[in-house]
Amino acid sequence: MRPSMSVPDLNIIKSMKPSVFLNLGWIVPLLKYTALTLLIVAVARPQLGTRHISVLTKGINIVLALDVSESMGALDFKKHGEIVNRLEAVKGVINDFTKKRTHDRIGLVIFGTHAYTQVPMTRDYNTISTILERVKIGAAGKSTAIGDAIGISLKRLRDLKSASNVIILLTDGRNNAGELTPEITTDIAAERNVKIYTVGVGTKGRAPFPVNHPIFGKQYIYQQVDIDEDTLKNIAEKTGGMYFRAEHTKQLEEIYAQIDAMEKTEVKTKIFAEYKDLYIYFLVPAFLLLVLWIIISNTRYLRIP
Repeated sequence: MRPSMSVPDLNIIKSMKPSVFLNLGWIVPLLKYTALTLLIVAVARPQLGTRHISVLTKGINIVLALDVSESMGALDFKKHGEIVNRLEAVKGVINDFTKKRTHDRIGLVIFGTHAYTQVPMTRDYNTISTILERVKIGAAGKSTAIGDAIGISLKRLRDLKSASNVIILLTDGRNNAGELTPEITTDIAAERNVKIYTVGVGTKGRAPFPVNHPIFGKQYIYQQVDIDEDTLKNIAEKTGGMYFRAEHTKQLEEIYAQIDAMEKTEVKTKIFAEYKDLYIYFLVPAFLLLVLWIIISNTRYLRIP
């Protein structure tokens, strides 16, 4: 018997599958917030480009002339609290000096009985530091050829144009070898306007030297230090440089810091910048998404309170 009145229920509605548009309802807020995000990025005005810096100043040409004769093995310097020979102390100071230079060409000449170019003029300061670290005492002979060292240094500077040409000559002895005298090479340097700073390194009087005894092994003997300060002063005076005397590492650091401060050139640069605005690539999609959001939120996905 059929009932005279049916009672409504939700079973039929529950059995109905949601439409495709209902499942895609999450797109409406996504369009809105994506459009707002793109608008914010467009207002920030992103740019893509390159920045070129052109250096106009040529810098200074500097030759570091370093004495590596046997006397540089004297143990009268300290490095980080430990006793080291003169050459090891000088290496550290020269490394610090080269790191402070910018846009300058620097070369390295070593000398003993002979003088030769260890590093040609370069702006690759890392190469200078690497090769300097490998330099050994006695690599150029036992004696000291100051005149030849200046001559080789002048040869390295001859064909290089620069605002200033400088030689920093460091030695702990006197000229007792080589084919050229310091007087001749100093006159040539003065004619070419090459400034020479001379540095006499080592304590005055007697200094300890390590020796290998055939029976007792490694021992230390004291020998007289003989620096020809008059010649070094004359070289510096004739060429417009200065003479310095360093008896310990701190003095050596101060000397190279002083030379570094005196031999500076003003570096002039030109900056070229080329930029392309990218905001349009964010603004157009933001506008399209915003229009789409307005359309669908007022048609298919219209909400009625």
